[in-house]
Amino acid sequence: MGAMFRSEEMSMVQLLIQPEAAYQSVAELGELGIAQFRDLNADINMFQRKYTSEIRRCEEMERKIGYIRREIVKDSVAIPDMPEVIPRTPNSREIIDLEAQLEKTENEIVELSENNNALLQNFMELTELKHVLEKTQVFFSDKSNVQNLEATGGEAANEGKPLGFVAGVITRERVIGFERMLWRVSRGNIFLRQATLEESLVDPKTGDSVHKIVFVAFFQGEQLKSRVKKVCAGYHASLYPCPNEYSEREEMLRGVRTRIEDLKMVLGQTQDQRQRVLLNVAKEVPNWEIIVKKVKAIYHTLNMFNVDVSKKCLFGEAWVPTAGLQDVKTALVNGSAAVGSAVPSFLNIIATDEDPPTYNRTNKFTRGFQNLIESYGIATYREANPALYTIITFPFLFAIMFGDLGHGMILFLLGMWMVLWEKTLDKNKEEIWQLFFGGRYIILLMGIFSMYTGFVYNDLFSKGMNIFGSAWSINYNTSTIMSNKELQLNPTEDYSETVYWYGLDPLWMLATNKIIFLNSFKMKLSIIFGVVHMIFGVCMSLVNHNHFHRRINILLEFIPQMLFLVLLFAYMCFMMFFKWIMYSAVTDEDHLKPGCAPSVLIMFINMMLFKNQEPLETCKEFMFEGQDTLQVIFILLGLICIPWLLLAKPFYIMIQRKKKGNDHGSEVAHQSSSSGHHDDEPMSEIFIHQAIHTIEYILSTISHTASYLRLWALSLAHAQLSEVLYNMVFTIGLKNDSYVGAIMIWLVFWPWSVLTIGILVGMEGLSAFLHTLRLHWVEFMSKFYEGLGYAFKPFSFKAILEEEEAD
Repeated sequence: MGAMFRSEEMSMVQLLIQPEAAYQSVAELGELGIAQFRDLNADINMFQRKYTSEIRRCEEMERKIGYIRREIVKDSVAIPDMPEVIPRTPNSREIIDLEAQLEKTENEIVELSENNNALLQNFMELTELKHVLEKTQVFFSDKSNVQNLEATGGEAANEGKPLGFVAGVITRERVIGFERMLWRVSRGNIFLRQATLEESLVDPKTGDSVHKIVFVAFFQGEQLKSRVKKVCAGYHASLYPCPNEYSEREEMLRGVRTRIEDLKMVLGQTQDQRQRVLLNVAKEVPNWEIIVKKVKAIYHTLNMFNVDVSKKCLFGEAWVPTAGLQDVKTALVNGSAAVGSAVPSFLNIIATDEDPPTYNRTNKFTRGFQNLIESYGIATYREANPALYTIITFPFLFAIMFGDLGHGMILFLLGMWMVLWEKTLDKNKEEIWQLFFGGRYIILLMGIFSMYTGFVYNDLFSKGMNIFGSAWSINYNTSTIMSNKELQLNPTEDYSETVYWYGLDPLWMLATNKIIFLNSFKMKLSIIFGVVHMIFGVCMSLVNHNHFHRRINILLEFIPQMLFLVLLFAYMCFMMFFKWIMYSAVTDEDHLKPGCAPSVLIMFINMMLFKNQEPLETCKEFMFEGQDTLQVIFILLGLICIPWLLLAKPFYIMIQRKKKGNDHGSEVAHQSSSSGHHDDEPMSEIFIHQAIHTIEYILSTISHTASYLRLWALSLAHAQLSEVLYNMVFTIGLKNDSYVGAIMIWLVFWPWSVLTIGILVGMEGLSAFLHTLRLHWVEFMSKFYEGLGYAFKPFSFKAILEEEEAD
């Protein structure tokens, strides 16, 4: 039961493991996930540790699996998700077999890829040659080529020498620069003809589509030929042979087309074989990845162990939950038995001055609430865990601000949907969705509590519900009501003096002074719940003082804090209840007027200022006899609490130090720790620290009480915004009483529902959530929660795999 209220008790243990059983023993601990190992080789370089070579083998296997996965993805072959049943950790022999299998698979895929790439390269070259032969038919049949070259001023053309030419293809992006360079190197003595390929080609190296252009460059002379080829090489243009004669080109084109058809058939067979191999491999890739990650994690953990001088034993240290010590012992026994070790492994509990990590056991229901608390700070070891109480207080305070039966139902249905289909929805690993999905039980409870408070407020999409009738009755005839629209109900005649048994009377939804009434009602409720919440927080500090054996702090801190809070603010809440009980709208026994009920706020202000208010002739200033004297006593006791908080603890520490002198033995340490972690601080710093603590508590008690008024403000804003949206949008369809009105209702329902979900449920819900979070972090947890611990991060295969999957 103690683990429910505070973190698990932790023990530092020393593990003595035989080298032959080390791998299997750590594997068993990784499956358990309850040991956080300490690095005993922090001063040794990672490359000089014992198991570095094994880690490199794992990294090489990861590289091979990564290559295999990329090839599978490149061919659009589906890879299964991580299996629900995680494969077991392999033994040393199975790791060797896995290495051999990965080596064989990689070589097979590499060979298939190289053959496929070579065939694709050959196919692309033949395709380009086909296009060159087809496109150049027009160029060679055009008699203007020589004329164009002569027009450029070429001297060789005048000598009657035959034209030379170079044919090839070049990417479309390089054509302009290629053309300019040819012009420059030939001084205009080259004639270039181009033809764009209609279809794009696939680059066998990258798999990208590329657009190319067929070109033929006509020139005269061997010198220009050499220059043209150099330019083509510089611009990565592919040159292809092209005969001069038409018949030769036709014959060559037929041969190329035949080779392309044959190559297509070979490519298809090769691709089918590659697909078969990749399909078989794809089923194993997730298991391979899990196995290699587990093996690599084991060797990383073993590198944290110390090796005995005699090389006969490995020493390791780890934090383990005390309740799980027997499980660790069992894991060590199983590890030794798995390898048939004759020498058993040992576990010893060792003493340490190091602060243990904080470990709170959670399940899928409590994990979301624990995450809310740990977002503020990890709890100090074994201090009271606020998450347990947050399960109730968080959705309840949220519901006070979000009180609407309809809006709460929407949240409830959303949360229920995520809870019932959580296995399917959890497969979406997007970070924002996982953050939202992790709070599904919080959303579910917020919806349930909001439905409850909405029923109390008698509010359903801004409309009241007349379920149980009303405690008011109308004692006027119809003519009087119709002739006087400002007619008000008289409580002495129209009120039955019976309290509406649940929530708000539905008649208030029709009253013109509804906002004034709800203001008063919700404002007082927010103060009452706020003071109760803070008192509970101060009481939790009592639990911490008692658990950590700092019971002197109960007298030095808890009692003055509680007195200050109760005598002032809890008294104000008591007066609210007293006023509700003792006063009504009907004339009381002392024949006082109905309006004589004193204002609690004015009374509290006068109390703090030692001020009296001049009472009316028929009204009393106080609610009961002796109240003025009682208030003075409360104020004086509250003022006494300030120096009590300020000086009592420092003087106590000073007296204890004087009694023991400069002796720093165990008894002094116990006394100092019992008064609160001030062993080595000088007295000046203790006085300053206590002064800051006192000022912070006194001022924050006032400011925090006022901070709970956000419950009232957001509740009122939410209700009014809902009412405005209903009156301005939905009532458009209610103004027509014919069949047209039915159509209008159907039309306006959709914008009204979208605005309701988007603004009132989405934005207002997020606002109420953040305000509730602040009330817990600041107003509640600051009374007792230090949050100075660090999280327990055990060596766990499950946690490692989940983290890898999230990344």
